[in-house]
Amino acid sequence: MKLYFLRHGEADWPDWKKSDDERPLTKRGKKEMHEVGAFLVRLKVRPDLILTSPLPRAAQTAEIAAEHLGVECREEQRLAPGFGPAELEWIISKHSVESLMIVGHEPDFTKTISALTGASLKLSKAGVALVDIDLSLRRGRLLWLFPPKIVKN
Repeated sequence: MKLYFLRHGEADWPDWKKSDDERPLTKRGKKEMHEVGAFLVRLKVRPDLILTSPLPRAAQTAEIAAEHLGVECREEQRLAPGFGPAELEWIISKHSVESLMIVGHEPDFTKTISALTGASLKLSKAGVALVDIDLSLRRGRLLWLFPPKIVKN
């Protein structure tokens, strides 16, 4: 199974007074996500489904990716902060697809990718990683990881 991990884009608001869970993407974050979406199209990324954390910054990221990739996008509560290998296992068992993109948060994604692959990494904002998962072994191989700055090259 191909599993794409897409971290939400920039959502750092200097004077944010509301709950952290309510932060949307910034203008720069939206622009960057459109660039990442176009880059994913050039890579011929075509997941069967995109699942997103319910937080606004992740949902907006997922919607932009879905728009570029022409793929259905659904909210998944288990992708909210606190996501880990147990939640991933549940998600995979619920959605029988060959290729899945999940959109969520740090440090959850880095920890989960590391647990699956043994890789030492950090997924930057708007970064995307592809892990090939062997479902029978519950292990994976990190095939690639791109920070958003790569899309400008």
